[in-house]
Amino acid sequence: MKKTADTEKATVTKMVTEKSSKNAIKGNKLNEMLRGLPQVDEVMSNSNITTLRHALAHDFLKTAVRDILDEIREDIKAGVSDEYTIPTTDEIAHKSCVHALQLIKPSLRHVVNASGVIIHTNLGRSPLCDEAIKAVNDVSRGYSTLEYSTKTMSRGSRHAHIEQLICTLTGAEAAIAVNNNAAAVMMVLNEFAKGYEAIVSRGELVEIGGSFRVPDIMAMSNARMIEVGTTNKTHVSDYENNINENTAMLLKVHPSNYRMEGFVEDVSIKDLQKIATAENKRRKVAGQKNKVIVYEDQGSGVLIEDDFFKKNGEHTITDALKLGVDIVSFSGDKLLGGPQAGIIVGRKEFIDRLKKNPLARALRLDKMTLAALEATLRTYLNEDEARKKIPTLRMLTEDSSLTKKRAEKLNKAFQKEINSDDVTFKVIEEISRAGGGSLPMCDIKTYCVRASFTKGNAEAADKYLIQECEPPIISRLTKECLYFDARTLEESDFPLLVNGVKEYLSKVK
Repeated sequence: MKKTADTEKATVTKMVTEKSSKNAIKGNKLNEMLRGLPQVDEVMSNSNITTLRHALAHDFLKTAVRDILDEIREDIKAGVSDEYTIPTTDEIAHKSCVHALQLIKPSLRHVVNASGVIIHTNLGRSPLCDEAIKAVNDVSRGYSTLEYSTKTMSRGSRHAHIEQLICTLTGAEAAIAVNNNAAAVMMVLNEFAKGYEAIVSRGELVEIGGSFRVPDIMAMSNARMIEVGTTNKTHVSDYENNINENTAMLLKVHPSNYRMEGFVEDVSIKDLQKIATAENKRRKVAGQKNKVIVYEDQGSGVLIEDDFFKKNGEHTITDALKLGVDIVSFSGDKLLGGPQAGIIVGRKEFIDRLKKNPLARALRLDKMTLAALEATLRTYLNEDEARKKIPTLRMLTEDSSLTKKRAEKLNKAFQKEINSDDVTFKVIEEISRAGGGSLPMCDIKTYCVRASFTKGNAEAADKYLIQECEPPIISRLTKECLYFDARTLEESDFPLLVNGVKEYLSKVK
């Protein structure tokens, strides 16, 4: 027995010794490789680097060299193998030059959206119409009438550029715009419910996106949230039983990024207004001055009557105001199809208070956003023109037969320039999405060009089109094929798509 134990002990000792020996060898090799790397100054004197010195600052190039050397060190530390070869000074210098040129390339730039997601949050949501782009260019190239009235020849208000247009389009008494709808919600809550209670259904405590949640926004505004009802059902009595002298607001949040179906029930704006009216009459008799207001955060925002929006459960801002809501807020860059903005409309007495709130200055729109929003709103004065000119509206409401024709043109362009032995292209029926937290249950019929790769593969092609093409091309990668959705494409994009695929194929060995 003792002999067996001694044998096992000796075996374990040998294994530990061998492992320590291997680690020591690995450690020596690691240190040797790290010492073999060139110094920063040595790389800086390489001809690859010196050719860029006329275009890029010395310190900038030096930072690029350090970045690449740090990457190589991390690669060496991650796992040394017999096959690993330290890059030469020329190779390190070349990588540093490529890295430096990538650093000076604009990070925020145009992309081609072939994904079929119309209001693509990651790609900047709604593209602007030509009129809005022209307006931005006009005000950004020089001075503007941002806060100057040529009529009175004195200081003007930046609100004036869009307020009358919004009121005309929605029927509101007054309006104000801030930098996004989350900001609009926070400002409304801060002005009318700060230190008081705002009643909201549990089924409407949505997460707007990027972890921005209604409860968090309410907390930031210093309003006390009173949750009523259950996740799937809220009744009129839930609101009535929770109103008290500290209630300042009945809040309705439009579930723009999700839908509940089945055993569900919510309380309409009309019923909320009845509850508020009854409470305000009681307070008036009791001599109380503070009112309960009804506020709807509509989220996406629809300005025109359209069968497409109706069948997907979206009512217009005008509809909400007609039902008696005191304040409505909505986004400028979702279904409206304009720039990022949070638009607040409603009764003049309430909008006037918002204009005086300190947050109105902190969250105000800049001149370029105002110019784009004004131009977009002006386009809505003619609804037929708006459907044609505003890209988001066109993409959402376009008849699928037109989308199919565009897909067929793209298919012909691919087949004309690309060998069918390398890639086969076919027009197929598919589904587009509204995106941007809007119309979550809406399947939009579309047509795509499907690319099946014989040379190379779809995954590698997708990576190339995104990382190597200028501008980057964002498509859909599904079932080992690339799908180019014609609904989110313009014909002017076609040459970019064709050239992108051709370039990828030329790189495949």
